Amino acid sequence: MANFIDEFMKDYGPEVTKQLSSNLNVDSGTVNKLLPQLAPLILSGLKKQKDTRGGDERVDHILNKYGDASVLDNIKDLVSNKINAPDADANLGGLLGENGGTQAAMALANKLNIDASTIMKMIPALSPLILGALTKKRDSGNAGISGVGSLLDADGDGSIIDDVAGFLMKGASSGQRSPAGKGMLGSLLGNILKKR
Repeated sequence: MANFIDEFMKDYGPEVTKQLSSNLNVDSGTVNKLLPQLAPLILSGLKKQKDTRGGDERVDHILNKYGDASVLDNIKDLVSNKINAPDADANLGGLLGENGGTQAAMALANKLNIDASTIMKMIPALSPLILGALTKKRDSGNAGISGVGSLLDADGDGSIIDDVAGFLMKGASSGQRSPAGKGMLGSLLGNILKKR
């Protein structure tokens, strides 16, 4: 999963950061820190769907319905439209649970000293780009839906918590991961990923 996020950030991160920063009037450095935290959140929602609601076929259905690789060719308009959409949903229609996106936004907002409502606008803008990139990976090369499913399973050991909020769990001065922080994030992700 981390490799996919690294690829996404390398290929699309600069443009996504630029557009989110411009549309939301947020420092680009802050946006650049947020993206690698929000992307695994979206992937974890997909993994939960895979694990509990039909395996690779369920992921394939979601990508067919919501994943469009062409959005990657016009990130500027996609971000602008999503940011300004009156019905933007930080919980992604239940993909992140009843209020997982909201909870994640609040946790990240406290750490980065940014308004949670701003992060809640970023999540639905980032989601179609992540799904588009997954669809592109599925449809190009030899990945297929089984390749995407394997990608989602890559962190099946539970370290998705580390992926979702690595910098949140670092100690303030030592750079070591804080057990208390991990407990908070473990609880957060437990709520996000619980069965609906």
